[in-house]
Amino acid sequence: MGKKQEVAKEAGAPNAPQGPAGAQKPQGKPGQAEERVEGIITFFDGIPAEVKELVTRAGTRGELTQVMCQILDGRDKNKAIRRNVKGPVQVGDILMLMETEIEAQRAGGGPRKGGPGASSGGKGGARGSGGKSAPRGARS
Repeated sequence: MGKKQEVAKEAGAPNAPQGPAGAQKPQGKPGQAEERVEGIITFFDGIPAEVKELVTRAGTRGELTQVMCQILDGRDKNKAIRRNVKGPVQVGDILMLMETEIEAQRAGGGPRKGGPGASSGGKGGARGSGGKSAPRGARS
């Protein structure tokens, strides 16, 4: 709590009954600010990774940059992983990663199943029993 808040607390109205049936909190010395500790704040250290290569732009509006980076410290030291980065980034930047186990999916990817590189055996897949198929919406 800052000094301004403590001063405002001390200068405030006297403690009125609070809670059900007029129950009051136990009071210390009058004029003394109440000190309250809610919890401990802990910060986890990030794991540094150096950007080695800019792979591609990703995201629906191209707001992400997919990069290959090399982990510089920790359990996965010297491992190269693919990550998505939001904001300006260039080769040689150091990223602080919260985790190093999850890798970003490839943007664009390679040949897909049933695509031009695969042998599908026919045109259009398993649609009918052969012959010409009727146009959509047509009744037989």
